[in-house]
Amino acid sequence: MPRARYKSLVDTFAEGIRSGKMPPGTRLPTHRQLAADHGLALVTASRVYTELEAMGLVSGETGRGTFVREISLPPGQGSGQMTVAAGMLDLNFNYPSLPGQADLLRTALRQLALSGDLEALLRYQPHAGRLHERAAVARHLLSRGLTVEADQVLLVSGAQHGLAVTMMALLKPGDVVAVDALTYSGFKVLAETLHLEVVAIPVTPTGTDLNALQNLCRKRPVRAVYSMPTLHNPLGWVMDRDQREQLVSIARQHNLMIIEDAAYAFLVENAPPPVATLAPERTVYVGGLSKSVATGLRVGFVAAPSDWVKALERTIMATTWNVPGVMSAIAVAWIEDGTVAQLEAQKRRDAQARQALAAQVLKGLAYTSHPSSYFLWLPLPEDARADQIAMALQCENISVSTAEPFAVTAYVPHALRLALGSVDMSALREALLTVRKVVEW
Repeated sequence: MPRARYKSLVDTFAEGIRSGKMPPGTRLPTHRQLAADHGLALVTASRVYTELEAMGLVSGETGRGTFVREISLPPGQGSGQMTVAAGMLDLNFNYPSLPGQADLLRTALRQLALSGDLEALLRYQPHAGRLHERAAVARHLLSRGLTVEADQVLLVSGAQHGLAVTMMALLKPGDVVAVDALTYSGFKVLAETLHLEVVAIPVTPTGTDLNALQNLCRKRPVRAVYSMPTLHNPLGWVMDRDQREQLVSIARQHNLMIIEDAAYAFLVENAPPPVATLAPERTVYVGGLSKSVATGLRVGFVAAPSDWVKALERTIMATTWNVPGVMSAIAVAWIEDGTVAQLEAQKRRDAQARQALAAQVLKGLAYTSHPSSYFLWLPLPEDARADQIAMALQCENISVSTAEPFAVTAYVPHALRLALGSVDMSALREALLTVRKVVEW
């Protein structure tokens, strides 16, 4: 097929979709039917749909066919921070806040202004943070069941930066990283940016399919595994101790590095020990204060084996040089005076109340969550399309995320992730009632 004719067919489909002549949800001809209708080779017909999919206009679903997507949704729904329009209820992103947090900041700034250390905070800081601040974080991690020395802790500009530093320092382009088939969207973006090969591991209702991970490691040179053992995002499960020990056994057998993402771990009381405690020689533990304190406090931490600290420190230097001294000083002061522990306890209770509300409003719908989580995973009925549901909710002034930002495989399930922590309780009730109405319509 001459290139001009091939491009013309792509353009014809694109124009029909963008103009509304082919509405969202329209099932397109099969690859074979398209080839027969236009006298194409099958490989060329497949290429037409591949280009349309790359343009974000269609989606192919194994066993169902190729469908026109809902293209009115904002780009990055669930994967890039969007400014939410006035009046829009945000069930897409979590930025949980509690009454009185602004007053805490005012007090902290006044105390900082009176401290003798103020001028030092205006200078460059050590790349990994000042030693007394690293020691304070190490003490804080004791509450998570993790014992590390101060010189194993590095301060970073939020957990996302911690993941970036870890992957840049300890992995190289082309390395194979095993991840859950549904995983944190920010990790996907990082892996793509750093040209890592991400290989999906199936998930079970209680955690990663570790037998599948073992089989993968026997077939491929897997370099690392990315895991959220304590409060998985988006599925909400917590791996039990036996699962963690099995993960560690596989990692030791195949010499894997483990990246343990603990961004939401503070919400789970009496969780099994961190993987970093079970395999301290090969685990990088990444966390932060964005969810437990405030998203605007961009202070995170990385705890790593001593042999890896220098590489991590050098990468911090290459990316941000250091965490701003004013931010780290406030964060450490709140760790040491108990404010962080207090806020974490309050947010656990807040998340539990929101989950109880969701259970009440969504009773009868099959969804996945944890009793202390700030989000839930809502699979949709078999004949429903997630992009259309999300668009219908947007018309009701509710922003949600589909499964697409979290899916590592070509198959993207039709599901929604609902973030529960960004609106007040009365608004959350109304939003969830609307979600139920639209899903059941």
